[in-house]
Amino acid sequence: MSSDQNSYHSVPAQSQQAPFVFQIVGYKNSGKTTLLSQLTRKLKQAGFTVGTAKHDAHEFTMDTPGTDTWQHQEAGADITAISSASRSAIISNRTESLSALLTHMQHVDFVLVEGFKQEHYPKLMLLRNPKDEPLLQLSNIVMIASWDTFDIPLHHASPTFGISDFDAIYNHLLTLHPFPPK
Repeated sequence: MSSDQNSYHSVPAQSQQAPFVFQIVGYKNSGKTTLLSQLTRKLKQAGFTVGTAKHDAHEFTMDTPGTDTWQHQEAGADITAISSASRSAIISNRTESLSALLTHMQHVDFVLVEGFKQEHYPKLMLLRNPKDEPLLQLSNIVMIASWDTFDIPLHHASPTFGISDFDAIYNHLLTLHPFPPK
């Protein structure tokens, strides 16, 4: 084992690297959720800790009618938290920025983010057809996955993979975050 590896492993957990935040962006039905789920499984199998965040352009429901926390929300609580022996959740009646959501995920190796297109983190851009090309104007695109064989504009230097070339996408992601699991 090299001295660099020894020094990394001897660092106390509190001072280790911040999570590597990686966005998966594309239009609706481009495969974002499927790819994020596949990457999460693969990272977990490799021993990494993973957080995920999703931007939802529509309203969503996280609570079940009739439960205690649902009753808290129905009574007008602005924020409700629940904790059990194995899980915790916070339900807030206001929108949160990605930065605010990330404050809850500082203990993980990776945070995989679905959406939040305008954020500045490294991005995997999913292109389903040529009409999706305006997305290539977004910042910090480090990788592209394409559904089709249409030509990606030559001015874009990011590595390009087929949407089903999951292993290559995963391996390239690891080159962007070359640290061992926490």
